[in-house]
Amino acid sequence: MARKRTSTDKEIRKGRGPVGNEVVAGMKERGSGTVIANHVKQTSGEVLQKFVRQYAKEGSTLYTDEAATYLGLSEYEHLSVKHSVGQYVDDMTHTNGIESFWSMLKRSYHGTYHHLNPKHLQRYIAEFARRHNVRELDTIRQMEGLFHKM
Repeated sequence: MARKRTSTDKEIRKGRGPVGNEVVAGMKERGSGTVIANHVKQTSGEVLQKFVRQYAKEGSTLYTDEAATYLGLSEYEHLSVKHSVGQYVDDMTHTNGIESFWSMLKRSYHGTYHHLNPKHLQRYIAEFARRHNVRELDTIRQMEGLFHKM
């Protein structure tokens, strides 16, 4: 999301994925459409597996890309697509739901905010997840929910 000011352009080109960026992990529950997303410190298997275990019920089916960081989650059924070879859907296996959420978050970053301070990034993420999770409620129900949270 937000580019670190300490990284040089050369360092950013050297890696792939989160090099030079803050890292956000997220998941979307297919039944309810609820999104959970958090600012995390890195994309290591330890960090991402802890995130999955914190929010996904044991025995659930995980639909992911082919990243090796998800290997070792034996308490879940795990199906993946191989984005690296152009596979984005395999029957019901896809990551389209969470990718849609990322798209909206990135659009707001580029179109509205232009910079998200890493210090406050979790607040922005929480706000967009909340907006996503109440998007199908009418305005009155959204305002009532906001009122009750205050």
